[in-house]
Amino acid sequence: MGHAPTRRHHAQAPPSRPSCARLRVMGVSSSAPMTKPELARRVGDLCHLTGQFHLRSGRVSSSYFDKYLFESDPVLLDAVAAHLVDLLPPSTEVLAGLELGGVPVATALSLRTGLPVAFVRKAAKPYGTAKLAEGAEVAGRRVVVIEDVVTTGGQAAVSARELRDRAALLDTVVCVVDRSGGQHDALDDVGLQMAALFSFDELV
Repeated sequence: MGHAPTRRHHAQAPPSRPSCARLRVMGVSSSAPMTKPELARRVGDLCHLTGQFHLRSGRVSSSYFDKYLFESDPVLLDAVAAHLVDLLPPSTEVLAGLELGGVPVATALSLRTGLPVAFVRKAAKPYGTAKLAEGAEVAGRRVVVIEDVVTTGGQAAVSARELRDRAALLDTVVCVVDRSGGQHDALDDVGLQMAALFSFDELV
């Protein structure tokens, strides 16, 4: 049996939690803005795990980047959204958060910008409204795809084509972490440009 995964930083006592009443007063955005290097360090420390992990490829790895840890942390997610704002084209009308990891990022970015969000499924559901994109209307509007991590860009390219089939005006993908090493062939093939907050190397 493998050891339980651990984070790479030293264990620390958990911070005291403010009361719900205090949270309602101060919100998650009231502290001083987090610098990009500080955010990179905190995301890297939180999300890099060590242990034994079975990867999709079938390989076993002694380390793993768990992106959902920063996405579920309200302080880090808000700080990520604050830095992503500057990566959005000025003409953006709708944020398209891709299932699953793009949804919390797009939602946090919506709260920062006031832009509406469409939640984009990997496949349209076969019941109810049978929509691919739930929430904001995309037809005839300038849409930006929001992803948490891009590796090959394959899913972003597929989703972009499907959104264009629904009359979305779309040429940009914005992500938190670029793991592609600069190889964006899948995006290039469908005429998409990408802006990333971090390269993976910045989080190591």
